[in-house]
Amino acid sequence: MADYDVVVIGGGPGGYVAAIRCAQLGLTTACIEQWTNRQGQPVLGGTCLNVGCIPSKALLDSSHHYYALQHDFKHHGISASRIDIDVATMMKRKDSIVEKLTTGVSSLFIKNKVEWIKGIARLLSNNTVEVTGLDGGDSAQTYTAHHIIIATGSTPTALDIAPFDNDLVVDSTGALSFSDVPKRFGVIGGGVIGLELGSVWSRLGAETMILNRNPKFLRNVDRQIADAAQKELTSQGLDIRLGVHINKIEISVKDVTVQFEDASGQHNVTFDKLLVATGRKPNSEHLCAQEVGLKFNQRGFIEVDDLCRTSLQGVYAIGDVVRGPMLAHKASEEGMAVAEMIAGQTAHVDFFKVPWVIYVWPEIAWVGRTEEQLKEKGVEYTSGSFPLWANGRALAMNDSTGLVKVLSDASTDAVLGVHIYGPNASELIGEAVVAMEFSASAEDLARTIHAHPTLSEAIHEAALAVDNRAIHF
Repeated sequence: MADYDVVVIGGGPGGYVAAIRCAQLGLTTACIEQWTNRQGQPVLGGTCLNVGCIPSKALLDSSHHYYALQHDFKHHGISASRIDIDVATMMKRKDSIVEKLTTGVSSLFIKNKVEWIKGIARLLSNNTVEVTGLDGGDSAQTYTAHHIIIATGSTPTALDIAPFDNDLVVDSTGALSFSDVPKRFGVIGGGVIGLELGSVWSRLGAETMILNRNPKFLRNVDRQIADAAQKELTSQGLDIRLGVHINKIEISVKDVTVQFEDASGQHNVTFDKLLVATGRKPNSEHLCAQEVGLKFNQRGFIEVDDLCRTSLQGVYAIGDVVRGPMLAHKASEEGMAVAEMIAGQTAHVDFFKVPWVIYVWPEIAWVGRTEEQLKEKGVEYTSGSFPLWANGRALAMNDSTGLVKVLSDASTDAVLGVHIYGPNASELIGEAVVAMEFSASAEDLARTIHAHPTLSEAIHEAALAVDNRAIHF
């Protein structure tokens, strides 16, 4: 007889959600997690809660207030004679939010009767997991389960020429914990993590340079919105270099010099801190021995089908360790779906309707296809857009940079994509996701009454613009 109905390996947004949902469905469940905080204490929440989504948004929020007080509040008639930033207090606030949420997950485990096993997991077979203690001792305990869910997440990818030293060359975790504002801050990688953390320290006063290998800025974002965001971020102080090839990185006692070339020639730039944000890799290397039979692709991702089933009977994998976007909410939804399938229910995750957000300011959010993707696939579509400078609420906020774009099928009018660049885009995109989940047309959005004055009216107007009947533009 198995020890549990379900054992979940990993306590991040995919793993802990899967474990809680399994328990809600009446399955005896355990969750194995090896994460420890800076004090060496075991914690749940994985990368997202501890060193990812949550702490980065806390710092983004703090830095946004600081920047707004310096640059934006004067337009509201608000001024201050002296503006200071206390980095230690900002970090303490960030840490307290992390502690509150990770403690909350452990309380949810208790409430839902999920057993939290603290240790390092290794898959021995399709129904057996070996767990060694966090102290690194030789003793190990084995657990059996009818079903196993792998949710081990991912870690930052390092560069061979610039290994992380947690001092001068840092990963995203290190960039969340500076004790003071670096004078010169370099970021290798112009994706979500690089832009968000680059924005944090740029707003606080760091001379920040983004070095991006790709010649296109935010290549997966709708081109109209990406171009507008690049222009705005540059005006905020980010020095964004595209099409960069890095030749050499020299690390001294106190700084880092990056030798690179771009379309304008060769450059040597010295930074006090260098963030490497060139991507993430799945945590799968030490998960099991080869003879176990778990299949991986060449990049180390666990191979799964559309229902997150692996090559082993009764073993599932979700989140960053499998195909699809490396997003916390995608992992959570996969965890919910797998739990419900194990319990005999029907569930699925539609990657086409997963929302994306980049938390720069204004925020960028989208769901569905971009115009470029539709053109590439030969899909006939109609487009409607609406600028936020014509939105009353945005003007009242003095935050009218941006636009909303709605794309619909030319023949059926079904919404194919919605793209938002503006304040609170991360919240506004929810309406578009719901609309697409219910197979709404652009006309459905156009005929939905939106409160006035609100930012969401821009979605309404963009939907009207699909049929060339926007009222306020």
